[in-house]
Amino acid sequence: MYEDLTLSQALSTEHEEQQVSRLLTGVSVMALLFLFGIGAKAWYSDNTTHGVILWLFSVPIVLNMIWFARTGNRDTQKAGLLTFVAILMSYLIATGGESSTGPLWFYALPPLLFFLTSLKAGTAILLFCYLAALIVFQFPDLPGITARYNTDFKIRFFATLTFESIFCFVLEATRQSARNKLVRYAQAHEHAARTDELTGLANRREMLNRLAVEFSRYQRAGHHFSIVLIDLDFFKQVNDNHGHDAGDKVLQRFSEVTQSVIRQTDVAARWGGEEFMLLLPDTTLLQALALAERLRSKIASTAFTHNETTVPVTLSAGVCSISNAASINELLKQADVHLYSAKKGGRNRISPRVRSQESVQASTT
Repeated sequence: MYEDLTLSQALSTEHEEQQVSRLLTGVSVMALLFLFGIGAKAWYSDNTTHGVILWLFSVPIVLNMIWFARTGNRDTQKAGLLTFVAILMSYLIATGGESSTGPLWFYALPPLLFFLTSLKAGTAILLFCYLAALIVFQFPDLPGITARYNTDFKIRFFATLTFESIFCFVLEATRQSARNKLVRYAQAHEHAARTDELTGLANRREMLNRLAVEFSRYQRAGHHFSIVLIDLDFFKQVNDNHGHDAGDKVLQRFSEVTQSVIRQTDVAARWGGEEFMLLLPDTTLLQALALAERLRSKIASTAFTHNETTVPVTLSAGVCSISNAASINELLKQADVHLYSAKKGGRNRISPRVRSQESVQASTT
């Protein structure tokens, strides 16, 4: 059951990653359009060098898009685009772009960084950008730096970029917090929908889903499986003689013992009332009978108590393998028939009976 929750969470994460990839593709296309348009304007404004450089920046974007289309590697797509943006921003702030407006493109960084990376990574990259801008502003004579900015521009640039960065940080932190809450609520709802509240085992609905999956696996690859339909003997007397609190504790204790006997790959479910079912993947009828007998013996030797009073608990069970049934319904019907046979035969037993079971039963009476 927990594996299914993990699978559901993984599918949700995969959906989010696909959305991010689509966003990155859209951002890449928009970047190409802007680079081409602004490069063309610079070219026709006789700033040919700047125009050509902007057009050359289109090359890594196109290569990144082609690489992602071929490999589907989202991490490479994200890292490639962020690297390109960092280099482009460094160029724009060092040269001033056209009419010293290059630094204005920095305002696109905070929302992009916080959405594509974590809050910590986004903050770290922003701090690095602040450092780069500070170096350009304070040391305009360094090699490669051709732009000159006045003091008022520097102050307003850092003030507005800081305001936007904090605003984007708060918005993204709020979005992530709301998203995490929704994920937790969804997981809790999904768990509740599949779990019996009293025992913590799978419920009937979940067991039917698991049976359908195993039957499909059997039809596809021939993997046999078996089921064990269990009924606690004279359970009504437990409620009548000791109260419903005692009955609830018996069900809970029985579930704990069952979980300790079955394998990790097996599924235990509360089928309804005092009835339980075990789904045993890759298990033959004889193996299922052996496991059911171990559980019967374990329950019979386990002390069930309530208010310092011993509550006698035994079980009857019907076992059936998919090799003896043509469908899930037939499998369930045969298990029910065997359970009825175990009850009719005196309870505290497994049906169908085999010689080893008879000898065990004889030794305990």
